[in-house]
Amino acid sequence: MSTATDLKSRIDADMKAAMRAREKVRLGALRLLLAAIKQKEVDERTTLDDAQVLAIVEKLSKQRRDSIEQFEKAGRIELAEQERAELAVLDTY
Repeated sequence: MSTATDLKSRIDADMKAAMRAREKVRLGALRLLLAAIKQKEVDERTTLDDAQVLAIVEKLSKQRRDSIEQFEKAGRIELAEQERAELAVLDTY
């Protein structure tokens, strides 16, 4: 087996562990990440390698950072905290 799906497999395993541990925020962030990966694979009709998966992680992380900034400007601290928690999950990859 190639290394093409090692990172994706790890993310999938982490999602299942979060499900069992009932870690709601972690589970939500990982589901979002896997959905983005799957969407990219469907769009391109291919299996993504680790570099492509990492590019998606980076993209989602950037979106979280942008959202945190916007929520803080709008005084929506609770939403900024939610985004920060998801960003922390994404940063583990």
